[in-house]
Amino acid sequence: MVIGLLSVELHIPYAQSLKDKRMVLRRVKDRLQKFNVAVSEVEYQDVWQRAGLGVVAISTTTEHVERELAAAADEIERVEPGLITRTEIDFLT
Repeated sequence: MVIGLLSVELHIPYAQSLKDKRMVLRRVKDRLQKFNVAVSEVEYQDVWQRAGLGVVAISTTTEHVERELAAAADEIERVEPGLITRTEIDFLT
């Protein structure tokens, strides 16, 4: 079993409140439902213009997990272009 964690940092420059930020994150999370991943906001919960998401996938092969997480990162960039400031993938085997 392989567990992959995609850490994504987002900068949301037009967010003027936590409500604005939550609307963006809700759109991202809704779009990621079609992938075989779990998503959660894990950092910067009280900061308006910054968000840290954790995206997790589990499979039997590293390649499959990496493909799923890369597709999730691509979808975030497609839904909210230009907001991703950093991504990092870690594996637990």
